[in-house]
Amino acid sequence: MDNTLKFADSHEWVKDNGDGTVTIGISEHAQELLGDVVFVDLPDTEDEIEAGESFSLVESVKAASDIYAPISGEIVEINEELEDSPELINEEPYEGGWIVKVKMSDASELNNLKDAEEYLSSVEED
Repeated sequence: MDNTLKFADSHEWVKDNGDGTVTIGISEHAQELLGDVVFVDLPDTEDEIEAGESFSLVESVKAASDIYAPISGEIVEINEELEDSPELINEEPYEGGWIVKVKMSDASELNNLKDAEEYLSSVEED
């Protein structure tokens, strides 16, 4: 896992792409809890998302789980690979299993997220 990732308490990760955009996905821990992912309801590009609000849905053999925006902004790209290969979320949660790329409306929101070490220690306590 990339140590520069930031995490929300709701198990989404954020990678700052360094150009005003971030990539968002769900953590290894989240995909383990979900089990085998069978469907991802992707949002549309140009959708506006708000930090803390649901923007996507991931369905697994066990459950359906809302995915919450860790930051606010405009969706500039969706991972279309997930339409045919939702299992990428299980296989590569931090690489090929990303969900969206977002142009941030307020980069300071990144400061509200946990760093990788904080997140991992909070998950271990569960």
